[in-house]
Amino acid sequence: MNSLFSLIILPTLVLSVGCNGQIKNAKTVSLKINGNCEMCEKNVENAGNKKKVSKVAWDKNTKIASVSFDVTKTSEDEILKRIALAGYDNEKFLAPDNAYEKLPKCCKYERKTKATSAVITKSETEIRNTIKKASTEPLIDVYTAYFGLKDALIMNDGITASNKAKDLFKALNNVKMEKLAADQHATWIEYVTKLLSDAERISGVSETKNQREHFGSLSKNMFEVMKVIKPSYPVYYDHCPMYNNGKGGDWISKESPIKNPFYGSQMLTCGKTVESLK
Repeated sequence: MNSLFSLIILPTLVLSVGCNGQIKNAKTVSLKINGNCEMCEKNVENAGNKKKVSKVAWDKNTKIASVSFDVTKTSEDEILKRIALAGYDNEKFLAPDNAYEKLPKCCKYERKTKATSAVITKSETEIRNTIKKASTEPLIDVYTAYFGLKDALIMNDGITASNKAKDLFKALNNVKMEKLAADQHATWIEYVTKLLSDAERISGVSETKNQREHFGSLSKNMFEVMKVIKPSYPVYYDHCPMYNNGKGGDWISKESPIKNPFYGSQMLTCGKTVESLK
């Protein structure tokens, strides 16, 4: 009897362990993803699934997906990016318009966009100008915060740099993706998580040495965004060959004269412009 019981139970246990072991270091979360039908279910799950890395199970009735993933190999953001690029708005990323338009008719869920709000203390003219500027320069607050951070590092002011990085983190989170064109949207989805990560790390310390360790990668990714979502003014991509033991460091400036944020007054003019956007 015991032998028979073992024969029945053992394969079941092996199967169970095998299924659960497919994704190591697993974390499971519930995430809101828009969609309508069985085809949406297939599309969402195909976009989110990655063998031994992530598994998505989406419910068309609740619009909630159970997402399990290996935290050492991917993240919620990376999974939701893939799903957005497949045409499905979710709680973190809006799908590019061209991806949404390619969906079958049955999958065309109702899209909800955030209404533009204005502070009631502003005059009607100021409100109109604010809305107009936000629509033509969707990353105006992001770029303003970045340059504030850069200027603080030039002055070797770690406390101000930390505060400006917090402003940048907030501005990145407040970008209205529905204001972006299709090519801008795809670029934004590709780089926003990297930008948020560096901004958060810079904001968490007050020593300029530690802040500068992340400022180079922040600047590199920010310039890739600027190439597609261009500011209304010229910018200069500058390079310091001496920083980081000769590996170099890059930054973006609104002025052509070199002012080095990696060394400040120690070597203020060290570097050169390697690219510009005008």
